[in-house]
Amino acid sequence: MTNPDSGGGREQDDPHWLPPKPKPDRSLIVAGIVVSLGLVVGLVFSLFGGPSAILGSDDADEVTIGTTEGGADFWPILQRLADHNGIKIKVVNFADYSQPNPALAQGQTDLNLFQHLQFLASYNVAADQTLTPIGSTVVVPLGLYSKHYTAVKDIPPGADVAIPNDPTNQARALLVLQQAGLVKLKGGGSTISTPADVEPQGTLVKVVPISAQQTVTSLPSVAAAVINNGFALDANLDPSSAIYNDDPNSPAAEPYINAFVARDQDKNNPTYLKIVELYHDPEVVKAVLDASRDTAVIVDKPAAELQRITSDLEAQIRQK
Repeated sequence: MTNPDSGGGREQDDPHWLPPKPKPDRSLIVAGIVVSLGLVVGLVFSLFGGPSAILGSDDADEVTIGTTEGGADFWPILQRLADHNGIKIKVVNFADYSQPNPALAQGQTDLNLFQHLQFLASYNVAADQTLTPIGSTVVVPLGLYSKHYTAVKDIPPGADVAIPNDPTNQARALLVLQQAGLVKLKGGGSTISTPADVEPQGTLVKVVPISAQQTVTSLPSVAAAVINNGFALDANLDPSSAIYNDDPNSPAAEPYINAFVARDQDKNNPTYLKIVELYHDPEVVKAVLDASRDTAVIVDKPAAELQRITSDLEAQIRQK
């Protein structure tokens, strides 16, 4: 018998000969698979709402925010609200105040939230940067505490009063002491005053600059100390026990407005501005106020106003 695949001519003389089975057309098979896959994908999209639904939360915009208070109670609330708006917030905690601004300037984070405008202005001038506030958060009063006296008037002349020695908090502490009637500053003082600006005439106490972290531990050995709210709370000092506070609602408190900060080219980023808006949600605000024991004052100023204040502060620093 001639091989049926050989193309010979004797196959039809063989009574058992059958024609070979036709080979399937592969192009038709491929076309059928493509059509089937298209139908399946179309069905999935119709049931689940398209590609973004399939990708899930991984498709959300991720925004990294640098801070020195990564354990604050408001962060999980803000993250949840942001997630509902398609934004994933990643909180990056830094050990001290010197780190978040360089990280932002170098693009390691997208935003930061840890500083007031005076601190930002000082950093921009010193580092020749243009980091920009895009949304306000709070002003926290700066308090004068004492283990020995219950009123400012009881502090004796010549007594030691400790203040933080970092430039931004030092100047604010001197202004607090001036407002309390304990010192007098040259020219009425400013946000860049130093102990060298303390006038001998009209000053009742001796100013002792020390590290901000040591202001709490200095209380037993000094008449009083100006202590940042964060350090006071960490030491379980009741903010209401301060014998004097500056007024967070006064115009003089504007340099101490805390803010979300971005790189200048990102100041109009709609995702970042949405996070600022979500910070002012009542649920977040409540968590912030509770953590400060109701000492913080929520501030909601336009970004342009914050940028003007920062620019003015930078100009003042450069002129010194």
